[in-house]
Amino acid sequence: MKTIFEKNKNLHSKSFLDNEIEFNKRKTPLNLPDTTELEVMRHYKELSDRNFCIEKGFYPLGSCTMKYNPRANEVAARLEGFLNLHPLQSDCDCQGALELIYDLEEALKIITGMDAITLQPCAGAHGEFCAMNIVKKYFENDKKRKKVIIPDNAHGTNPMSAKMNGFDCIEIKSDKNGEVDFEELKLLVNNYGEEIAAIMMTNPNTLGLFDKNILKISELMHKNGSLLYYDGANLNAIMGHTNPRLMGFDIVHLNLHKTFSTPHGGGGPGAGPVGVIKELEKYLPVPTIKFDGQKYYRNYDNPYTIGKISTFYGNFSVFVRAYTYILMMGNKLKNVSSDAVLAANYIKEKLKKYFKLPYERSCMHEFVLSGDFQKEKGVSTLMMAKRLMDSNYHPPTVYFPLIVHEAMMIEPCESETKEVLDNFIQTMINIAKEVENNPEKFSEYPISTPVLKADETLAARHLNTKYEFNN
Repeated sequence: MKTIFEKNKNLHSKSFLDNEIEFNKRKTPLNLPDTTELEVMRHYKELSDRNFCIEKGFYPLGSCTMKYNPRANEVAARLEGFLNLHPLQSDCDCQGALELIYDLEEALKIITGMDAITLQPCAGAHGEFCAMNIVKKYFENDKKRKKVIIPDNAHGTNPMSAKMNGFDCIEIKSDKNGEVDFEELKLLVNNYGEEIAAIMMTNPNTLGLFDKNILKISELMHKNGSLLYYDGANLNAIMGHTNPRLMGFDIVHLNLHKTFSTPHGGGGPGAGPVGVIKELEKYLPVPTIKFDGQKYYRNYDNPYTIGKISTFYGNFSVFVRAYTYILMMGNKLKNVSSDAVLAANYIKEKLKKYFKLPYERSCMHEFVLSGDFQKEKGVSTLMMAKRLMDSNYHPPTVYFPLIVHEAMMIEPCESETKEVLDNFIQTMINIAKEVENNPEKFSEYPISTPVLKADETLAARHLNTKYEFNN
């Protein structure tokens, strides 16, 4: 019997390849510009300059932790031994990478107080989904547990992560202090009881406020047989001071691309590790990274696992950056949180005379102002955000959380100097004064950015997503 190669040997002949090359040659010249390398470089440098980044200006994007990422982390992520690994290489060929993953998991266990960690999830929302999948697996034999309680100040992906795992969401309102309304929570537990699988929270919450009732909440939920899930988006506020385990949480997701120094934004890269208490460890996705005293290896032997949630084992370069950052900071991670909280409170106190402050109390790493005073003058929060762009500042998160009207969520992080914070404060004060004296001017902003004021009404009604290339 002839082999496939023998049957098709003409396909590999020189004449066949020559014919293919000739056939695929362009018959007309490319329509390329006749330009120099220097002009090309200047063109792309100009495009790059149009982008706003943390190296260009202050980025107080609330709840997203847009901090500066030390260049040393980038150097580590580009080391040849890490950069050129293939995910299908055998364990014996990637002992260094497996050791780094193992050690990073150990460090994150200390930081969160959890008993086990998986690094597989490739983003924060992916980590949420993985965590709620573990909750679903935990209650696999308890068909009644189909409801999840979610505060009205939760991150937007929380309800979807629960819903995609088959849970029904129950919203719980915030009280006058910006915390979970504990009395309402008790009513929900009384009404739904054993139907409640979990509560999804972050602490501090999306208002930047620490929920002082967290131990009462965890006691109530555990007494009901429910689990507590911790959204780790705001971990930047508490590292070294407390951890989710001490608050009573059973399962947590983190954002390495927020808290532990990876460039954030533009859709990636990301990493959303999930940590669990001992009782939930057996449900973690496979493989898990183990060490037998001599070598590190990927372990797939787990009959209780939720399965595999990533093609390989997450975004490895993000792990390298996070591990480098943690090693560099050591016990100074506590200072990161202290400085972030100090900076947020400093700005809040300076601005509360000029903007409405919905919750008059100390904040954590971020806080929320309202533009209601300015709205009365005809200037919306969105208009003020565009005015900020003309001052080389990225606007803060606007109109979120939804429970604050005309919301501005400001998070300065720990990496900015006092001079930067003072300049930002003065710019915000100037904007507030400009609203008082010249509100009609805000209809023109921004006027100095590469893309000027857009007609948002026209764009919304006549959406055009087609790209047209003109020769």
